[in-house]
Amino acid sequence: MSDTQTTAAPRQFGDHLRTWRQRRRMSQLDLACEAEISTRHLSFIETGRSQPSRDMVLNLSRRLDVPLRERNIMLASAGFAPVFSERKLDDPQLAAARAAVDLVLKGHEPYPAFAVDRHWTLLAMNGAVAPLLQGASPALLEPPVNVLRLSLHPDGVAPNILNLEEWRAHIFARLTHQIDATADATLMELLRELRAYPAPRRPPVRLDDGPLVITPLRMATPLGELSMISTATVFGTPLEITLSELAIEAFFPADAASGEILRRLAKEAAESTG
Repeated sequence: MSDTQTTAAPRQFGDHLRTWRQRRRMSQLDLACEAEISTRHLSFIETGRSQPSRDMVLNLSRRLDVPLRERNIMLASAGFAPVFSERKLDDPQLAAARAAVDLVLKGHEPYPAFAVDRHWTLLAMNGAVAPLLQGASPALLEPPVNVLRLSLHPDGVAPNILNLEEWRAHIFARLTHQIDATADATLMELLRELRAYPAPRRPPVRLDDGPLVITPLRMATPLGELSMISTATVFGTPLEITLSELAIEAFFPADAASGEILRRLAKEAAESTG
């Protein structure tokens, strides 16, 4: 190995700024107008001819909707200390937020709901989730549990998903959108892994479905076919990294029959543990 071998130079703030501006498909003029600065000044910042202030770094990263952990990186590249803290969800300083998560999850029963981080790692779930995991490999249920891997893996929940092709497409679209927004390498690798799982053959078209406005999750259960729709909830205007990356996925019955199945499943689960 040569003694003269060099390593790549660290990226400067202007490089990060240009990358995120282009990722957001904004011209220098667009961003300059948003940030209320001149295009000339923005150009000088990108090329390194002008050194931004701490407030300018925060202003530009906010206008570009840069994730909080990436804003810390941009601050460091400009020579400033990180601003946004990152704690575990069980940290005492996040007690109020954790209590809110638990309240939402518990209050959603008998319908399933769970909380995940930015990489879809399971952080918490309510009692209605466990009955839907029957048959999944114990290896996939060992922490840390990735809920997307668990749902699409052939040894996970996938064999019980009746519209697996449509659900796969829904998951892939959400992950792709998330990757576009965050440029997260771990999510890119997760998407590649999920795409490599065996793809199901397209099932026959169900004529009784009618026009769909949202992709449901259809699952086979011992009590019959279950159809659910999902929603995602995030914390509003968080200033802490963990909270900014936390989402609650909540499922609702898509029809009256599915609501009854979920209530019966929850009741049976409560009786078996009582």
